[in-house]
Amino acid sequence: MDYPPRIRAVLDRSKATQGDVVVVQAKGERYEGTLMPHHGFSGEDILTLKLPNGYNIGIAVGDIESVEVAAKPPATRAERHLPAPTKDKPTVAVLGTGGTIASYVDYRTGAVHPAVTAEELVFSVPELLEVCNVRARVIYSIYSENLKPENWQRLAREAAKELESGAAGVVIPHGTDTLHFTTAALSFMLRDLTAPVVVVGAQRSSDRPSSDAATNLLGAARVATADLGEVVAVMHGETSDSFGTIHRGTKVRKMHSSRRDAFRSLNATPLGRVHPDGRVELTERVLPRSKGPTKVDDALDLKVALTYFYPGQRSSELETTLAGVHGAVIAGTGLGHVSHDLIPILHRAVRDGVAVVMATQTLQGRVNMRVYDTGRDLMKAGVIGAEDMTPETAYVKLMWVLGHTREPPEVARAMATNVAGEINPRIGLDEFAE
Repeated sequence: MDYPPRIRAVLDRSKATQGDVVVVQAKGERYEGTLMPHHGFSGEDILTLKLPNGYNIGIAVGDIESVEVAAKPPATRAERHLPAPTKDKPTVAVLGTGGTIASYVDYRTGAVHPAVTAEELVFSVPELLEVCNVRARVIYSIYSENLKPENWQRLAREAAKELESGAAGVVIPHGTDTLHFTTAALSFMLRDLTAPVVVVGAQRSSDRPSSDAATNLLGAARVATADLGEVVAVMHGETSDSFGTIHRGTKVRKMHSSRRDAFRSLNATPLGRVHPDGRVELTERVLPRSKGPTKVDDALDLKVALTYFYPGQRSSELETTLAGVHGAVIAGTGLGHVSHDLIPILHRAVRDGVAVVMATQTLQGRVNMRVYDTGRDLMKAGVIGAEDMTPETAYVKLMWVLGHTREPPEVARAMATNVAGEINPRIGLDEFAE
């Protein structure tokens, strides 16, 4: 987007263009930084600079006394190619999907862009090449909220393909908003893993001094070479850079919108930590690498809904949600409840062949519909308890189960069977994520 007239007039006097390093004098203060592009959310009379510390600053045009160009960016950015693999390092496959972690700073403009090639993805954190040989491909370059179950299926197939071609591990950089859906899906679809599949994200982009992108990606690469045969997520364990936490793919969830340590293991303790010195510490029992071959079981029934109960929920709304689906997960209150007037609707849906699963919107703790009359009535209606699964994991598992059978007794049996560590038979004090 071009600059508005008032900004353009100020810049034309100095012949400054987007991406130049400029010195701006405003109200007696001196500011030096990269001239950022104007976008739809910028003020019509605000000049934006990216300072050397990575933060942006807006300067009102009316306050500007002078603008001088200090440096011009190179006309073109030199192409970089991944180095040839060496025998002294393991080879890790990196499958890009997009998200904050796959962004890099374009110093010609000071803007942040998604990495759209394998080289851009890796060179956004060049320290990766010191840890392992990298074989990188960009599978998707989209926001994680736009990923669909079909994308999970392809990722499972691509990860298995990399493992079968000799990769020591797979790292999947991913947007954080739906990362826990993807880890759950891959956990159910990938069997007999010969190496870890590590999904990793970043809460803050690489242009920010507090970015967690490099630390998380380096930690993920190290976990990818550990003796681990599971799908896991690796994210910051604390707000500082003290360690990364390894979460089982079916137990992880994003629990904060912006903190660097936003991810928690729910109803389970994390599998371990990855330390800044590269040491991977596994503190819980994990599946070791199998001898393979890695199998892909990616059958999914896409006609599954996830809905939250709330006080005053209208019967017509729930009926609309259940119409035309093969299964539904209800995030109920407490031990797994909905208002009593909705139970007949769920009963009719079960009678009509819809698999209805009850999870808890408290996220932590186990569903137990045997305690109160409401829960017992739900059980009589044929509603299946989700044990201690989060609503998101129960939703993904129900899609996977219905992809294999729609027979009610088999569905109930499969949902109660621990497939990928999604059901913890005993939740103690240590499993409460504060």
